[in-house]
Amino acid sequence: MRDRGSKVINFHSTGYVGVTAMHRVGSAGNNNNSNRPRKEKRLTYVLNDTPDTKHCAGINCLAVLKSSASDGSDYLFTGSRDGTLKKWALGENTATCSATFESHIDWVNDTVIAGDSTLVSCSSDTTLKTWNCFSDGTCTRTFRQHSDYVTCLAAAEKNANIAASGGLGGEVFVWDIEAAVTPVSKSSDVMDSDCSNGINGSINSLQVSNLRTITSSNSIRTHTSQCHGYVPIASKGHKESVYALAMNDSGSFLSLVELRRTGSKNMKLRGHTDNIRALLLDSSGRYCLSGSSDSMIRLWDLGQQRCVHSYAVHTDSVWALASTPTFSHVYSGGRDLSLYLTDLTTRESLLLCTKEQPILQLALHDDSIWVATTDSSVSRWPAEGQNPQNVFQRGGSFLAGNLSYSRTRVSLEGSTPAPVYKEPNFTIPGTPAIVQHEILNNRRHVLTKDAAGSVKRWEITRGVVIEDYGQVSFDGKKEELFEMVSIPAWFTVDTRLGSLSVHLETPQCFTAEMYSADLNISGRPEDDKVNLAREVLKGLLAHWLSKRKQSHGSQASANGDILSGKDMPARSAAHSRIEVDGNAENDSMVYPPFAFSTVSPPSIITEGSQGGPWRMKITELDATEDEKDFPLWVLDCVLNNRLPPRENTKCSFYLHPYEGSAVQILKQGKLSAPRILRMHKVVNYVIEKLVLDKPIDSVSTDGLGGQSQSGPKPWQKHRPSIEILCNNQASIISGYELSYCAGLRMEETRGLDTVSLSDENLELLRSVGIHSLLRVPIMSRSVCDILVYMER
Repeated sequence: MRDRGSKVINFHSTGYVGVTAMHRVGSAGNNNNSNRPRKEKRLTYVLNDTPDTKHCAGINCLAVLKSSASDGSDYLFTGSRDGTLKKWALGENTATCSATFESHIDWVNDTVIAGDSTLVSCSSDTTLKTWNCFSDGTCTRTFRQHSDYVTCLAAAEKNANIAASGGLGGEVFVWDIEAAVTPVSKSSDVMDSDCSNGINGSINSLQVSNLRTITSSNSIRTHTSQCHGYVPIASKGHKESVYALAMNDSGSFLSLVELRRTGSKNMKLRGHTDNIRALLLDSSGRYCLSGSSDSMIRLWDLGQQRCVHSYAVHTDSVWALASTPTFSHVYSGGRDLSLYLTDLTTRESLLLCTKEQPILQLALHDDSIWVATTDSSVSRWPAEGQNPQNVFQRGGSFLAGNLSYSRTRVSLEGSTPAPVYKEPNFTIPGTPAIVQHEILNNRRHVLTKDAAGSVKRWEITRGVVIEDYGQVSFDGKKEELFEMVSIPAWFTVDTRLGSLSVHLETPQCFTAEMYSADLNISGRPEDDKVNLAREVLKGLLAHWLSKRKQSHGSQASANGDILSGKDMPARSAAHSRIEVDGNAENDSMVYPPFAFSTVSPPSIITEGSQGGPWRMKITELDATEDEKDFPLWVLDCVLNNRLPPRENTKCSFYLHPYEGSAVQILKQGKLSAPRILRMHKVVNYVIEKLVLDKPIDSVSTDGLGGQSQSGPKPWQKHRPSIEILCNNQASIISGYELSYCAGLRMEETRGLDTVSLSDENLELLRSVGIHSLLRVPIMSRSVCDILVYMER
């Protein structure tokens, strides 16, 4: 979606350029002054049905790290909307995923390489993270200075310590990476008294008590609650959202200590008529290239503070720029799906290729260029990095105009140039993103459709695809899979990360139960009830529980754990409002319907009582994590079988004789039953208590959930057939294994082709053996008619 934005480039003599947009986007919930009651942290698990070597959403950013050794591999880093970064070891025609960097909980928006070994990334989760480029994907530090989406980064190529970040709300910070990773101070006094102070003093002699500090942590294993002494430089003067940054790679950046110190703004460059989405600075810091949503590329002379050239190359927004080392040519891509090469001196442009999706990022690598789009794949195209003029010898170039409408007019006239290349010379494939989903009414299966049109059915209690239907009608398959069951909504789902993210929130997630027999759990009583959320949590944390049991040993309880000892007084009030699930075993045994895959394990996203949100594969949890990083309600559930108090889940109703029937009225006919009671128990009750002339005084009013008398019943030898109708209409229940609640809600859930029961129909039914006809009003909402007839 396009934003109406500013046409201004703010140049800072700190050595970077910032672009602002005219609208302000609200904070993502980091306002510490909110007076709203604190909501319980939710737990999310992200499912994936493929090995963790492919992205499953669009690629937002690229970074290339060249090997310092002549025989070493170069690396490509990709940041995706699936919330992860991946490292690819590049060969001549190969790319091997050697590491996945997983810690962000939202889109990765940009990434840069600071120095030779530090990767910096930013995300819509409002954080910056640093990583060791040569690690297996371990996050070294997380910074939460931004209060809204962090949209862009810039780094000084020749100074390994300097980087800048920009985001929504007009926030721009300049970072000393080395100082940030190694905090100046860990004094708790800083956190208590100085966390909100402004920036004072001098960079050369930092005074901890005068610094505005930031919260920084390595990971959930090494959370620190103290504010640290390092402070990034806040650039003033940006009133609106920042979408692009650029930094020169010379050492002049550090020589301007006081200007960088204050973040002063030296100039404004005006000319674009829409948001500026891409920026480049040459190595000297004199020239700047900008790409905008107005479809224009502009070259600025920062010494003269004016635009020296405008290039009307694209027919839509320009989102990505990459220049040759000499800054003589620029590669550009954007919303018009096209990749162009433009000579900045002669204004000659050439269409290199067209894509099927908008181009989001470009990265030059020797004689090729990597192209990232909203697709989950990354492609490599031929490029002349050192001698780009050779490409123009192929012909087909055109002269870039000065006005944006000139290229649009050419396109409309049908003279769009033909691309030089038809196919990329190499592609790193991804997994198609999920673009549509529907929770089926059994509340265990989710139907999805991906970008390639493939329809799949997931079992979210195990995190696996149980059937791949291929490219079929999504709506048709959803209708085909409809089941006449009714289970409370105990989870929610979204596909923002390109995969299924299942959200569990207390106490709603604990409202759904099923009988173990319906889940095919062997060795359990038929009437044993299973809480779905509790078993899912046990399955998700099975590896963690096993490691925790090993590390704590048999004396864990005696030594005190998260729910005892010093933490107990503060939590006793909460525990008094929590009920113990008496039907659950106090162990970590996982039933087969809740056993998650270890080949493609899901990731957990959650937040505890300290630090911020975190994300990790369930198989990487090794019990070294601080238990305070988990929501308390999750620990209560998996460690102590404690569930939040729930409303009465029983349904009360009455049985009344149907008009014209001879059934005796029950004076105290109020009955109650669990909402998940299966329909055959209702049928049995009707047969035993009402149909077969049982004495009225023997009818129990304790409800259908009570224990029945032992021994076979006389009518069980010649069981009558029962047909249940709703609202005086034809039968909508064909089997006995439906839940009671399903029978009551079917009329509300789905439109049905029904036949009214006229007097002739009733007489016809009686002629084939109807014994009685009953009307059952249920809670003044639905009415079920029960037709009872004996088999001949």
